Amino acid sequence: MIRRLPTHLRDDLTTSDRTRHAMTNKRLSNATVPQLPAATVVPSYDRNGIAPGIVHLGVGAFHRAHQAVYVDDCLAAGETEWGIVGVSLRSPDTRDALAPQDGLYTLAVRSSGGEQLRVVGSILSMLVAPEDPGAVLAVLTDPRTRIVTLTITEKAYLRAAGGGLDAAHPDIVHDLANPHAPKTAHGFLAEALARRRAAGTPPFTVLCCDNLPANGATLHRLLVEFAALRDAGLTSDARLAASGDASLAGHIADEVAFPSSMVDRIVPATTDADRTRIAVDLGVEDAWPVMTEPFCQWVIEDDFPAGRPAWEKFGATMVGDVRPFEDMKLRLLNGSHSAIAYLGLLSGHATVDRAFADPAIRQFVDALWAEAIPTLPEDAGLDTSAYTAELTERFSNTALAHRTAQIANDGSQKLPQRIVASAVECIEAGTEQVHLTLVVAAWIAACAARGKTLPEAHFTDPLDAALTPLLRKQLPANETVAAVFDLAGFASDHAERQTLIELVAVHLVHLRRDGPVLAFAALGIESDTP
Repeated sequence: MIRRLPTHLRDDLTTSDRTRHAMTNKRLSNATVPQLPAATVVPSYDRNGIAPGIVHLGVGAFHRAHQAVYVDDCLAAGETEWGIVGVSLRSPDTRDALAPQDGLYTLAVRSSGGEQLRVVGSILSMLVAPEDPGAVLAVLTDPRTRIVTLTITEKAYLRAAGGGLDAAHPDIVHDLANPHAPKTAHGFLAEALARRRAAGTPPFTVLCCDNLPANGATLHRLLVEFAALRDAGLTSDARLAASGDASLAGHIADEVAFPSSMVDRIVPATTDADRTRIAVDLGVEDAWPVMTEPFCQWVIEDDFPAGRPAWEKFGATMVGDVRPFEDMKLRLLNGSHSAIAYLGLLSGHATVDRAFADPAIRQFVDALWAEAIPTLPEDAGLDTSAYTAELTERFSNTALAHRTAQIANDGSQKLPQRIVASAVECIEAGTEQVHLTLVVAAWIAACAARGKTLPEAHFTDPLDAALTPLLRKQLPANETVAAVFDLAGFASDHAERQTLIELVAVHLVHLRRDGPVLAFAALGIESDTP
């Protein structure tokens, strides 16, 4: 149901009115849910009767706008054994915000038609791993835990340039030396699976929900590699005591399910203005509501030996192979999102809707889709026309105010699967790729613009410690691109790597010398950006 405060009443609310409402002593909680406006959607089930069945690693805004909502629907339908225990691997911020609210939070679904408010109750409790890794391992080894889901972002998988585990990463080194007090998802999963095996408890299913190609298979590979290193570091007696009569790596490789999934929902960062508005509407304060769009999609490979909720009853699609859907989403949605972010930043656009309203960027995105679509499997029955039409509507949603700087974060981790893979395939096939390669150049140019035409820390990248000084050298474009490719590991195993570097360098020359307007002009695109 759509709820909107009448315009004349909103106009009458002064800043002090809003502040007074927002600073109410009442917090969203189990006790205050009955006091919420009747139009607010609230949990229809007794939360005291819910048992934990899912542990989620990485309780950020996306999880709370996506997987937690599907689970909330299942709980309301009577599947009471699938409550979520959330785990933050780094920061206590989400726990600190939600614990006084009994894990409840507001989901605000925003569109041009108004805002729908829903209180989600599927997160039963939250743990912060650095504070008490033992408590996290305890809930992971609890026999009631049958699924572990993850949204930890691409960079947290700690992959080396070739796609395998970065065994030299300090956190991996730490976890191998301290298996009972891990820091990484790999360390927690491996230790928990070892303990479950020793106790005779069946393994949980590991469901990766991050934007990685073949994310289930990718995490499976990484965890097996981690477990093999762990096995090698244990004495024979210690290994037998920890995990039985064979290696933990072999157990994970053969006995643990890692279905792949594709997730899709746009979730902008929550602002103080969002908190104030929602406090006004609800009459109680929510420390960390979540903003999102009406669209929501979840495609999951149906491989859950320990059981699962009936997600398909609430819109999820259960399939045998998620790859066609994943490729379409990564290359059409995520790829164009990155293009809009970097070109938008270089053109002075702060949000996606404003950037997409720029005729030059809109035309660029259409051309980018035209290059990427032929790289998708032809026999998968994908309706790319309908999908891009829907993306056009989603990117035009002015109610979301999705910041280009937010999307720009972690480009070195995102571009390989969003842009670089498509560009390489186009080069190999001899088809057009000029828009794809311009996106890579735009990322480099936007990174170089920080501290100049963009604020110093406007967006960040895991490689910034090496990337920033490299870009400040202002090397010739060819040398810059080659050095960035070496640093990021882009296309490291492809024969067309040098060709790709040269094509990106041509665009970087235009962006450095002329800016985005003339870079667009070189592609035959007219811009109205001054």
